[in-house]
Amino acid sequence: MAVLDINPTRMELNKLKDRLLTARRGHKLLKDKRDGLMRKFLETAKKAAMFRIQVEKNILNANLQFELSKANTSSQLVNTALIMSKQDVTVDIEKSNIMGVSTPTFSINKRHNESENIPYALSQNSAHLDYSIRLYETILYDLVKLSEQEKTISILADEINQTRRKVNALEHLIIPNYQDTIRFITLKLDENERSNIARLSRSK
Repeated sequence: MAVLDINPTRMELNKLKDRLLTARRGHKLLKDKRDGLMRKFLETAKKAAMFRIQVEKNILNANLQFELSKANTSSQLVNTALIMSKQDVTVDIEKSNIMGVSTPTFSINKRHNESENIPYALSQNSAHLDYSIRLYETILYDLVKLSEQEKTISILADEINQTRRKVNALEHLIIPNYQDTIRFITLKLDENERSNIARLSRSK
């Protein structure tokens, strides 16, 4: 039995009962939060795993198309085509809220003219290069989205671990200590009351 170092008075008993009530409420809220975060974590992890498979397939396909373009076009023309891009790409980061947990939302901004989507002469390079560049552009967006999902998973995992530790501390340490101390003080007060009654009886 773990008893807190508290004077066994009725005032302290009432305070402990209030703390126990608050601890039980906090325990329930934290359990609900942990369960909700677990559901969101598993949902996001499943989506990310499936999305990663698709992204990896697209990367393999884009690499294949790029290799085919190099086989059909001179390396100099391919290199020249690749360095002619004038697109500026930035990633904006905003915050989302999942059950009180702040998670990131990534979005890509590109600044370019529509005429610069393919910044080289189409007649000088193969269709494989055009297709691979289109795929790489899609992959760029997908990688940013995948990074967002995996960062969210990491944040949720950390929050779940912290919440689990709090739940365990309340369930196995704080609440039992309060209960044991309440029982101890109650027994002590009852014992004192019986002693007082016995003393009064002898006095009479």
